[in-house]
Amino acid sequence: MPNQPAPNKPSPFTLSPDQNKFLLMVLGLLFLLRVLVIIEVPFTDTTEARYAEIARKMVETNDWITPQFDYGVPFWGKPPLHTWISALGMKCFGVNEFGGRIFIFATACALLLILYQWVKRYKGHGYALLGTVILASSGLFYIAMATVMTDLVMTFGTSLCMIAFWNALHPPTTATTRSRNQLWGYLFFIGLAIGLLAKGPVATVLTALPIGLWVLITGQWEATWKRLPWIKGGILTLVIAVPWYILAELKTPGFLDYFIIGEHLQRFSKSGWNGDLYGHAHAEPRGSIWGFILVALMPWTPFVLAPLTRFQLIFHQIKPAKNPWGFYLLCWAISPMLFFTLATNIILTYVITGIPACCYLAIELWQARQQPEQFTTPGTARFFAGSVIASLVIFLSLYLIYINNDDFIARKSQVLLVAKKQELSSQEPGGLFYWKTRRYYSSQFYSRGNAKRCKLESELAGITTNETRDFIAVNSKKIASIPSAVITHFSPVGTFGELTLYRENPIAKDIQ
Repeated sequence: MPNQPAPNKPSPFTLSPDQNKFLLMVLGLLFLLRVLVIIEVPFTDTTEARYAEIARKMVETNDWITPQFDYGVPFWGKPPLHTWISALGMKCFGVNEFGGRIFIFATACALLLILYQWVKRYKGHGYALLGTVILASSGLFYIAMATVMTDLVMTFGTSLCMIAFWNALHPPTTATTRSRNQLWGYLFFIGLAIGLLAKGPVATVLTALPIGLWVLITGQWEATWKRLPWIKGGILTLVIAVPWYILAELKTPGFLDYFIIGEHLQRFSKSGWNGDLYGHAHAEPRGSIWGFILVALMPWTPFVLAPLTRFQLIFHQIKPAKNPWGFYLLCWAISPMLFFTLATNIILTYVITGIPACCYLAIELWQARQQPEQFTTPGTARFFAGSVIASLVIFLSLYLIYINNDDFIARKSQVLLVAKKQELSSQEPGGLFYWKTRRYYSSQFYSRGNAKRCKLESELAGITTNETRDFIAVNSKKIASIPSAVITHFSPVGTFGELTLYRENPIAKDIQ
C-alpha cells in the first residue's frame, strides 16, 4: 500500500486583528440580512413557493410520508427531508415565511460551522475564515441557505460525507481523541442517508465521484477500506433511509419507478425529457454545467479564477503527492461538473454540492500562487475586500428592491393579490379563481390551498351561479378572453403585476 499522505501543514495565512474583525462583521451582516429576508420577503414562484406549499399541505393533512403536489396527488419528484424540515418550522412558528425557512437557515449555519471547524483543524483559523466568508457570500449558496428547496439540505449531507471521509483517513495521533475520531466513519454513512432523503441516489453519486477519483489517483485503497466501517455503516445508512422509500412505494405505488428511472436516468439522458410530472424539462447544451458554476460563484468568480493565470505554478503546487488536501478539494469542487457534463436537462442548482470546496480551494490556489506569510498583499487584499463589498451591495440592493417595490413583488409572488382578495372578502367570503393562467404556487400557499384555476368556460360560468361573491384573476392582456356573459358580473379591484383582479358585483346574485 502506498504511504498515506499526511494532511498539509497549517496555512501560512494569518489575519491581523482588524482583518479578523472585518471578516466577522461581514459574516454578521450577511446573517442579519438573510434573517430579514426570511421574515420580510414573500415566497416567490415557481420553485420556493411550490416547495413551501408542499410543506404547508404536509402540515395541514398531517401526512408525513407522501408530500402532496395537489390534495391527494403525490409529489414523487424529491424525497421529503427538506419538506419535513420546512413543515416542522411551520408547526413550530406558524404557516408563514419564517416558519418555512428558519430550519433551512439553521441547517446552513450548521454546515458553515462544521466546514469552518474542519478547515481550521488542518489549515488554521485565517484560511478557514477566509474560505467561509467566500462561501457564505457566494450567490447560489447565499440564496439557497434560507430558501425552501432541496439543494441546501442535500449539500449538508454530501459535505458531511466529504468531511467525515477525510477525517476518518487522517485520525489524530493521541489516544484520547482517536476513539472519538472513529465516529467520523459512521458520520460518513449518516451523511449518505441525509443525501438519500434530501435528493435521492444522485447525492450518493456526487459523494462517490470525488472520493473515488481522489482514492484512485492517490492510491489510498487500503486506508479507505480499513478506516471506514463499510458493513456496519452501510447498514446504518439503509436503516435510516430505506424505510421511507418502502413506505412511500406502499402508500403510492409507482413512486420508485418514476423516481429512480425517470428522475435519475431519463431526466439527465434525454434532452427535453417530457416525463416530468411537475414541471418542464430544461434542455441545455452538453457542457453547460461548467458555465453554471461561474454564475453560481458570483460575485466571487473573478477572485476564484484569478490564480489560474499562473496555471503552471498552480498545477505543480496541488499535485496529489505534494498536496493531497488541495487535490481533495479539487476533486470535490469539480465533481458535479464532471457528472453533469454530458447531461442536457440541467439547472443552475446542480453545481451546489461543489461550491463549498470551490470556496476553500480558492484560498488554496491563492496560497499556491504567491505563498504569502500573511493575507495582506495589497493587491490580493483589495481584490478580496472588493468582492466582499460587492456581495453585500448586491444582496442589500435586492432586499431593498423587494421590500420597497410592490410592483416588483407582484410580478414574483401572489402575496399582494391574495391579501387584497382576503381584505375585500373578510366579511363576505368568496373564492379566488385564476382564468387560463399558469400555476401560481404562491397563490395556493397564501390562500391556504383555496385558489383554483379555471380552464373551461363552463367552470367560469358556474362562478356566477353559486352563493358567494367570488374573485377572478386574469392576465391583463387576456381580459377579452373572459366570456362577456361572465365579465359583466365583475368589476376590477386592482392590478398586480401581470394580473388584474376582478370581484363579483353584489347585484349579480339578486338578479338571478
